[in-house]
Amino acid sequence: MSGITYELAVEGIEHAAARLKGLAEYEIADLAFDIGALLESSTGERIATEKRSPDGTPWPAWSAGYAATRGAHHSLLMGEGDLLDSIQNFSIGDEVRVGTPLVYGAIQHHGGAGVGKPNFPARPYLGISVDDEEEIRELVIGDIREVLQ
Repeated sequence: MSGITYELAVEGIEHAAARLKGLAEYEIADLAFDIGALLESSTGERIATEKRSPDGTPWPAWSAGYAATRGAHHSLLMGEGDLLDSIQNFSIGDEVRVGTPLVYGAIQHHGGAGVGKPNFPARPYLGISVDDEEEIRELVIGDIREVLQ
């Protein structure tokens, strides 16, 4: 019989197998916590300085009457700093939640229409911005690269 024979020798397969095993054992909970920490930080930045929704829309200004009651040290969503201080990362397993336990946090985020305050505008501060998406992508890729090295 005529034909051709080709022999394949795979060298270094042990190293590749060890890297793949590392990926299989990767702790997704650690990644979820890191993503939560990133979102907690960006949410705080939105409240403290940006004064914008995650989609980049500027928050509505205070009404003239309410603005008259505010001092120079106040800004949108920053009275005494309680909302900012309450933002937390509630990551468990592969689930990431970032939010506040403060009841009025929902009214600040969604507005007052649903609770009988139709003139209270929404100032969304929770969510994922385009920049957050990119940082999360970089975090995930960086973690996977580290595991595979």
